[in-house]
Amino acid sequence: MATAIPQVFHFVFGLKPQTEPFHLVHYLCLASCRAQHPKARICFHYRNVPWGPWWDAILPELTLHQVAEQPVDWRPERYAAHADGRLTLQQNLSYAHESDFLRLDILLEYGGVYADMDSFFVQPYPERWFSDVTNSGCVMGEELPVPDTAGVALPSLCNAVILAVPNAAFVRAWRTQIADAFDGSWSNHSCALAARLWRDNVAPIQVLPADRFFAFPWTIKGMQRLFEHDESRAPFMAGVYSIHLWAHLWWSESRIDFTRFHAGLITPEKILAGGNTYFELAKPLLLAAREHRN
Repeated sequence: MATAIPQVFHFVFGLKPQTEPFHLVHYLCLASCRAQHPKARICFHYRNVPWGPWWDAILPELTLHQVAEQPVDWRPERYAAHADGRLTLQQNLSYAHESDFLRLDILLEYGGVYADMDSFFVQPYPERWFSDVTNSGCVMGEELPVPDTAGVALPSLCNAVILAVPNAAFVRAWRTQIADAFDGSWSNHSCALAARLWRDNVAPIQVLPADRFFAFPWTIKGMQRLFEHDESRAPFMAGVYSIHLWAHLWWSESRIDFTRFHAGLITPEKILAGGNTYFELAKPLLLAAREHRN
């Protein structure tokens, strides 16, 4: 096994037809990755090519790679048997689960860092995570425990950020079991399966505290802290390296069970006006992009 994690960041996007221009959120994800990791390669894995001014602005920073039509062993027909799955289809979110398979395939082949496209990078990932000093071959972050069907909170490793050497033993064990674990639910095959593999010690992995990547959890309060309050200068931010925005919980204006914030409210003007955690963190990048265009 390789002894170091490659300094390449992988993103998966465009698995469904691109009927709207590339969003500012996604530009800021990639631009923040570039700003914090200026020497790293950014590999953008896509099926359908994005378009629009924000795509044009970030394209020169990317290495493009077109993916195959469908990952091996992904079985979307299983959605029909599960309430979560039927909701996933209703909200047109099946691409998120296809990506769950693709990210493991990508990391097995190339190694590096996988990150979701609703990430925002706050400070550089430490060199020690890449040098693999624990000889684990894989690094993930714990997230807020997730209740099972009986309401019992179980540990969860969120797959929105994964660092791995090529062919890492933990990622390989995960990929071997993911198809059987995919039952149409939201995360039995992804975050929950990763946590079970960790619990059962099937392969080495270094697990980081939740605040490294998931300081703002997937709760109503977490969304309030991101989009209604400003914690961008709070002392705990010194230990935050990237944040996950959980965009599927609020992207649509019609989804209000977590927050009334939605993607339509994310504009250059509103970001520059500031006032919440995400906007304050994103403001310097947007100012830099404006200066570059001028």
